Amino acid sequence: MRKSILFVDDDQDDIEIFSDALRNLDPGVEITVAENGVKALDLLSRKQPGLIILDLNMPFLDGKQTFQKIKANPQWENVPIIIFTSSVNPADKTMFDTLGICFITKPHTVAGIDSVVAVMLDHC
Repeated sequence: MRKSILFVDDDQDDIEIFSDALRNLDPGVEITVAENGVKALDLLSRKQPGLIILDLNMPFLDGKQTFQKIKANPQWENVPIIIFTSSVNPADKTMFDTLGICFITKPHTVAGIDSVVAVMLDHC
């Protein structure tokens, strides 16, 4: 079965960097991108991915709100979610750690991105 990831992030540079790293590590992975939580929920209503990568800081519906809506829907509640954010707020990390959700702060190097993406693929 082909791995599929829904990548929810409003930063075009992050989308491009993540997508490139993912294609280099596993060209067979299907990547769908949503620029905000509203679009992510719309995409989820049509197709369920194997993994959701979710940024916290987005317009319209932020990552925390999107996370809550996903987990409140019985169709999606078991889809693995990884928080992938530039947030360094300890309260954010603590909240998601308490829920058993992987929380990754976006690395600033290519090697860091490659390492993180490899970990993400293991969750898919």
